[in-house]
Amino acid sequence: MTDNQKAITAASAAVLSWSTVAAAFKTALSYYTHYEMLTVAAITATVIFAIAITLQRKWSQVRHMHIKDLGALALLGLLSPTFYYLVLFSAYEQLPAQVAQPVNYCWPIFLVILLAVVMHKPVKPRLYIGMAVSFAGVSVISLGSGGIGGSLSISGIAMALFSAILWAVYWIANERLKGGFDESVKLFGSFLFGSIYLLAGLLWIPAAFDSTSGTLASIYVGAFEMGIPFLFFSIALKNATNVATVNQMCYIAPFLSLFFISVIVGETILTTSYVGLSLIIFGVIFNQYLAYPGSKKLNAVDKA
Repeated sequence: MTDNQKAITAASAAVLSWSTVAAAFKTALSYYTHYEMLTVAAITATVIFAIAITLQRKWSQVRHMHIKDLGALALLGLLSPTFYYLVLFSAYEQLPAQVAQPVNYCWPIFLVILLAVVMHKPVKPRLYIGMAVSFAGVSVISLGSGGIGGSLSISGIAMALFSAILWAVYWIANERLKGGFDESVKLFGSFLFGSIYLLAGLLWIPAAFDSTSGTLASIYVGAFEMGIPFLFFSIALKNATNVATVNQMCYIAPFLSLFFISVIVGETILTTSYVGLSLIIFGVIFNQYLAYPGSKKLNAVDKA
C-alpha cells in the first residue's frame, strides 16, 4: 500500500467514524445526562490516547513537559473536552440530531471571524458571502425542523451555535500551543485534564452511572468521536501526497451522518435538513477555498 493509499484509507476510517457519532450522542443521551455521558466518553478517549502514545513510544515527551506546557494543556482541557462537549451535548439533548449536527458544523465560519479579530485584520468583504450562505442554511434547517415534532428549542440552537464558537476558540488555542510534542501527546494531556475536571465536578453534580446501555454508548462516543478518528486523521495527513484531498473528504461526514441518524435514531430526515446542510457546507468551502485561499492552511475540517 502506497503512502497515499494509506492516507485515503485512514481518512475514510475517520470520516466513517465521525459519521456515526451524532446518532451515538442521541442514543447515549436516552440513558444518561449530557454530563454523565461526557464523563465516561472523556475518560475513554484519555485511555485511547494513553495507549496510542505507549505504542508510539512517546511518553518521554510527557516526562519532559515544562510547567508552562502543563498550564497550556490544562487550559485546552478546560475548553475541550470540558466546555465544548458540555455545550454540544446540551444542544443534542434539546434538538433533533439532524438539527444539532449541521448547526455545529458552522464552526469554520466562526474560526474565520475569530482569526480576523485575533490577527487584527479586517474581514474581507467576500467572506461575508460564505457566512451569509452558511447562516441561511442554519435558518432553513431551523424553520424546516418544525415538522419533526413540535416547536424548535431556541436555547438548543443557541447552544449548538455556541459550541461552534467554542471549537473555533479551541482550534486557535491548540494552534498557538508551543512545546514541540506530538499531536497525540497534546490530545492525551488535554483530555487527561478534562477528565480530572469532569470527575471533580461529580462532587457537586449528581450522577448515576447505572445503565449498561448508556455506559456502552458513551464509551462508543469517547472512542469514535474523540479518540480513534483523530488518530486516523493524523495518520492520513502525515501520509497524504495531497492534503487538500484528505481534508475535503471530511465534508462527506455530515451527509453520511444523516443516514445513520435516520437508521439508528429513527428520525425522518427532512428535505430542509439536506438543503440547509448543503448551504452550510457550501458557505464553508467558499470561504476556505475561494474567498480566503490562505485559509487552506487552517485545515479547518480537522474536526468533522
